[in-house]
Amino acid sequence: MLDSEYGCAPFVLKTANIRADKLVRLRSNLCFWTAPPEYSGRGRPRLHGNKFKLNESDTWIEPAQIINVNDSTLGLLRIRVWHDLHFRNAAKHSISIILVERLNEDGSIRVFKPLWLAWVGEQMSALDQVWRLYLRRFAVDHWYRFLKQRLHWTAPKFATPQQCERWSDLMPMITWELWLARDIVHDNPLPWQKSIDTFTPGRVAQSMGGVLARIGTPANPPKPRGKSPGWKTGQPRQRRNRCPIVKKGTSRPRKQATKSA
Repeated sequence: MLDSEYGCAPFVLKTANIRADKLVRLRSNLCFWTAPPEYSGRGRPRLHGNKFKLNESDTWIEPAQIINVNDSTLGLLRIRVWHDLHFRNAAKHSISIILVERLNEDGSIRVFKPLWLAWVGEQMSALDQVWRLYLRRFAVDHWYRFLKQRLHWTAPKFATPQQCERWSDLMPMITWELWLARDIVHDNPLPWQKSIDTFTPGRVAQSMGGVLARIGTPANPPKPRGKSPGWKTGQPRQRRNRCPIVKKGTSRPRKQATKSA
């Protein structure tokens, strides 16, 4: 599930060799093209068919499928899908476009800004289920926010890509530990916080000190303070890899020459 910034031809081209199903949100002002007609035998074969603009309904072709879904949270929905469409700069990569509209009980449009989705993959799920997959993106976004703010995912400054990958691999493991520990921790609210019954991941992380003190840690005990013995004799040393600093300069506007009176 990806945001609308990835709904473009360069993303489709760059990820064409990745065997994965991608569900991308689309901006409502994008323009697509249908499959080209059969070759007439004269001239260069056409790459594009008719124009399909999302915010101009008179350019739409007949949808491949239309269903109505009565969702318990969103209410009455009308979902349409079109197949074999493509971006102008990615004519060889066909995609499926899904339109989700919220309706009133009389069938009129309830929300005037519909949800446009693009499916790129091998086998699309049923139409009444595929649009629900995009709703999981919001939970994923909150998880990334939790990693950055509470678990300090982007705070360390590592020297090698291997160290960055290892630190990133620990983030899902820490999340699962917080999820499994939610039933054994005791609430430890800060002075300005209220006690709660259902613990959030951040509240569990706040109470993990008692669990870690009980089970111990495999880390070595802290070294005593004092004068360091220094580097061991004969132990090889290697300088840290230094990467060049990228500086972005700010361009100043040119001064216009004043005309002499």
